[in-house]
Amino acid sequence: MHVILFDIDGTLLHSGGAGQGGIEFALKLAFGITAPTDGIPTAGRTDRGIGRDLIRFHGLEDSDSTLARLQEAYLRVLPDELASRQGGVYPGVRELLVRLSGRDDVRLGLLTGNYREAAWQKLRHYGLAEHFAFGGFGDDHADRDDVARQALTAAAEHHAPQTINREKLWVIGDTPADVRCGRAIGARVIAVGTGMYSMEELRQSEPDHLFADFADVDSVLSLWP
Repeated sequence: MHVILFDIDGTLLHSGGAGQGGIEFALKLAFGITAPTDGIPTAGRTDRGIGRDLIRFHGLEDSDSTLARLQEAYLRVLPDELASRQGGVYPGVRELLVRLSGRDDVRLGLLTGNYREAAWQKLRHYGLAEHFAFGGFGDDHADRDDVARQALTAAAEHHAPQTINREKLWVIGDTPADVRCGRAIGARVIAVGTGMYSMEELRQSEPDHLFADFADVDSVLSLWP
């Protein structure tokens, strides 16, 4: 049984800036903050880690309750942000997911830094949610390696009593952080150049396989004959 864990942003889809716009609107709603947040890195990180950095950056009380207020506001505004932006699904992704999810020897999961509800909001908006049943999310961990471990635990619970063969465990993402967190759980890693990192930057992170995009679906599927 192949267990394949997908990142979302930059890998399956781009939201047209809905995440950035949503968090800026959330800061305004929850705390009256209108200053830009461009200086906070987001690629390959978790929403929890990003939220903590934003709280510190704007001089707010660094507490779980402050983070919870920011999270609640963000999840409230994200659907409208998604609807107002020109995002989309990357080439080949829909066909790839349809063909993989139709196989008896493959199970698809998520390994994303998004808050759990934000992940499902994005996937529902772009019509991809039906392909996934479990995953690791960015609600509880700032370290993406810990999210990978959560995803592995979720996969094991979802497929019990089957044992997950690490040779058939895969992580697919668009950042060096995706490669690192895949290694943290002993997975094989596929990197894709549809996010903000160049092919050379991804190559330097030493994934097992590297694609510019998934437009040639048959080439990707050849990894799982």
